[in-house]
Amino acid sequence: MTDFIAAIGLVFVIEGLAFAAFPGATKRAMAHFFETPEAQLRAVGVGSAVIGLLIVWAVRG
Repeated sequence: MTDFIAAIGLVFVIEGLAFAAFPGATKRAMAHFFETPEAQLRAVGVGSAVIGLLIVWAVRG
């Protein structure tokens, strides 16, 4: 459980750094996000989840 909480913390760190370092680019990316079709967002989400799972499996396996 502590690994999961640490992973959530790292997500916040990475997102925070993106907003702090590149606020304009982050705003543009968010605007583009709302214009992207749901099917494409779903495909990217599933792909990201699979890649993340493979990374965790490779590191912790």
